[in-house]
Amino acid sequence: MSDRVPTRFVNTLLRMVGERGYDFRVILNTAGLDFDPTDESAPGYRAEISAMQYSRVYQQVLHLLQDETFGFAGSELTAPGAFRMMCYCIISCRNLGQAVQRIAEFYRTFFDERSELYANFSEQYARVGYRTLGRGEDSRVLVADAYGLSLWHRFFGWLCGRPIELKRVDFSGAAPERVDKYERLFGCPVYFNQTSELLYFDSACLSWPVVHTEHSLREFLRTAPYQLLIMDNNPGGRSLSVQVKAMMGHDFSDGFPSFETISSALSTSAPTLRRRLKREGTTFQQIKDEARCEAAMLWLDRPELPVNEVALQMGFTDPSAFHRSFKKWTGKTPGQFRAERRRPPKDMT
Repeated sequence: MSDRVPTRFVNTLLRMVGERGYDFRVILNTAGLDFDPTDESAPGYRAEISAMQYSRVYQQVLHLLQDETFGFAGSELTAPGAFRMMCYCIISCRNLGQAVQRIAEFYRTFFDERSELYANFSEQYARVGYRTLGRGEDSRVLVADAYGLSLWHRFFGWLCGRPIELKRVDFSGAAPERVDKYERLFGCPVYFNQTSELLYFDSACLSWPVVHTEHSLREFLRTAPYQLLIMDNNPGGRSLSVQVKAMMGHDFSDGFPSFETISSALSTSAPTLRRRLKREGTTFQQIKDEARCEAAMLWLDRPELPVNEVALQMGFTDPSAFHRSFKKWTGKTPGQFRAERRRPPKDMT
């Protein structure tokens, strides 16, 4: 799991803002960035920023441009709100295969005609991606191309609550100078000068159930793409406990999903789920504490929220109980944690 994002990813968003005649300095202030990410010689410049800072920039640009999918869908929306609408429609799908097919239907209806979503399922592999029409044949693959395809990959994994192992990735553009970086990003062989931008994965993944609900989707959309950036994308991880934690989400203001609710969503009995978690070396309570700790740090990373408001988001009606729990989880009070996150790195002081 990574909490850092290359600063150059922000440049893509800010460039879009500048091209449309807006001043991006207000966005930087709101996101808590105290340096100019577009200028590597600027005072205090850092090569990486936190995933939450990137997500704040993303949300600010989304609000300003009314475009939910820049750098994500490989295309521009023809109708504001279409990406959100698509998410709410696919969250009710039985499995990943059905969700991908529904995404393809939305793509044809709401997205720019210059690109199209490609989905082809065979007995061995599922091939999912997009092709952009009218692109120069000799154009080199850009960081933004890899970033967009990587987010689709992570989004599919998020829907199922577990990472999807890729077998191969295709790009239509020419190979960049550092192919190894792309192979590390996707964890598989990467091919260039192909007909489309494609993800290849095992067809068995198509039967994986969509584990999220409208409740967890609301949180995802509010902080996107934060959850995609920090998710553990290692298929060798503890798949079941990862699924359970994903279903818990980070917003507990309306209560916490019960063990029975989660076992039902996973199409298994409560005793069976308990035994399988034990085999992975964990328990429902341990996963619950991990999810609450991660959620607390996520909310505390938003400086505009008072600590008492964070406590409410975490489902605590008594702020002092939240303080005690957070110190038990991290060894620090919420105030100490927030102060340390605001403190600049030693090499920047």
